[in-house]
Amino acid sequence: MTTVTRSDHNITYRPALKQDARRIAELYSIASEGVANYVWSKLAETEDNLLDIGQQRYERKNTVFSYENTVVAEVEGIVVAGLLAFEMQGEDDYVEEDPVLKPFWLLEETNSYYIAGIAVDESWRQLGIANTLMRMAEEKCRNLSLGKLSLICFENNTIAYEFYLRLGYQEVMRKAIVPHEMIHCTGDALLLVKAL
Repeated sequence: MTTVTRSDHNITYRPALKQDARRIAELYSIASEGVANYVWSKLAETEDNLLDIGQQRYERKNTVFSYENTVVAEVEGIVVAGLLAFEMQGEDDYVEEDPVLKPFWLLEETNSYYIAGIAVDESWRQLGIANTLMRMAEEKCRNLSLGKLSLICFENNTIAYEFYLRLGYQEVMRKAIVPHEMIHCTGDALLLVKAL
């Protein structure tokens, strides 16, 4: 656990706990621009609340989309940001058949520390939280003896794209986003990689 003082707030960074799963789902829904909601809708047997499904997914253990792979930032006990990341390993026999998800699958960078999502609550932006979380991801990548980090950024999210470029990420591939009513972005999804 790390505490950083920014202006008049103490921001604490810590590994997520199971009870953070609902908040992780909320933040990941923001970061994914609706892609997470699309995935969760495919898992719904009824018209369940999609955040309930997301919460259930992040409550799991020993799987990549889990609270165990998430670091959160909190202020006065309230989670205001989160970063979900894990080692991306190739699955030789898996092929994504869903046309909406296939472009994202094609952008996976094997043998990298994959930042699946980072989100900061709108009220807590511009305080260096995202930068701190990204530096923590680099440290974790080094500890895992991986030589690179990867992430997918949406072309029309220019603020995030420029942020990643400033951190040393480079675009290595892009794929067109398949339009869907649940996904809030159009244009291309970009694979960005940073070598350490």
